[in-house]
Amino acid sequence: MISFEEARRIILEIPVKVKEVEEIDFMESMGRVLAEDIRSDMNMPPFDKTAVDGYACRRSDINKPLKVIEHVPAGQMPKKEIGEGECSKVMTGAPVPKGADMVLMVEDCEELGDDQIRYVGQSKSGNICFLAEDIAKDDVVLPANTLIKSQHIAVMAAVGATKVKVYQKVKAAILSTGDELVEPQVKPGPSQIRNSNSWQLLTQVKRAGADAEYMGIVLDTMEDTRKKLRKALENSDIVFLSGGVSSGDYDYVPVIMKELGLEILFDSIAVQPGRPTTLAAGNGKFVFGLPGNPVSSFVQFELLGKMLIASMNNIEMPDRIVKCVLGADITRKKAKRKSFYPVKLNEKGEIVPIEYHGSAHINSLNDAEGAIAMDIGVMEIKKGTLTDVRFF
Repeated sequence: MISFEEARRIILEIPVKVKEVEEIDFMESMGRVLAEDIRSDMNMPPFDKTAVDGYACRRSDINKPLKVIEHVPAGQMPKKEIGEGECSKVMTGAPVPKGADMVLMVEDCEELGDDQIRYVGQSKSGNICFLAEDIAKDDVVLPANTLIKSQHIAVMAAVGATKVKVYQKVKAAILSTGDELVEPQVKPGPSQIRNSNSWQLLTQVKRAGADAEYMGIVLDTMEDTRKKLRKALENSDIVFLSGGVSSGDYDYVPVIMKELGLEILFDSIAVQPGRPTTLAAGNGKFVFGLPGNPVSSFVQFELLGKMLIASMNNIEMPDRIVKCVLGADITRKKAKRKSFYPVKLNEKGEIVPIEYHGSAHINSLNDAEGAIAMDIGVMEIKKGTLTDVRFF
């Protein structure tokens, strides 16, 4: 049995082959990983522009009446230069006319008639967004190895990056083991349960940036385990498998992994839930064995499984760890393993534990926003303690 920290170290140090690069339309790039820097093809703003609706003028003239010489809407260039005692009415986003170095907010101005206004406000803000103050031409706006999210699509659109180079997606296969499993649409008979882990894993894998294919339930026989695991490895870079990795009489997976030329890097972690979590590697392929209980499977994928996908995507995926105040005591009876407890935020912004009956308590995850850890030897964390929270 190894420590949780050692398991993480092993995953981070695994040599992985970077996927091939392909060029795709930027609107198809959500969830992909950039294989190149994205640079701006222009300055932003591309000109000095007004940040408010108002009147562009010279700062030295704001204490006297100003004559309005032009109206400049967004999308049009000014035709007149601002001289002494003059201003132009400008809309938000419009170019600032030459000669002006300040824009007076329209609500701070009083109309005097005869196309004249007077400033009655107190603010000395210039209200101008200057040329290239956000981005200069050729600036890197998105670095290579960025996992593309919705906000990145907007950035690409803004700089004209409509074709982008990305790494090909990691391909993952999902399997669940156990004669007791039936699919969700089937009413379980005596001694049967519905297969929830596979569908949970499918969504987790996709959210982590990989393609995921469900390849069915593996029966508790050597023959079926060998057949389905071999096929899953043929069609994927990594197999996520739930169940069949502990030391039960029908847990054949570790034996079959060795038969298929995989080296088991670890098969037992001093952690709860998820002690029998297993990782094997060989021939550029991986099998990530997760426990059969749904909470164990979910938590260990979030803590360890998605790290492997990140490495295969050539990106670093830092933990979302935030220090929060604990809103209630947490205690336990045994402290031989590092334990993770599902938690949520209360109305005071404190972290509080969720009712949790163990790794089979699937409903405990409904309101879970993250987990806190109790290290080996720690029996209690008191209310009011500032503690690390790993947000999912």
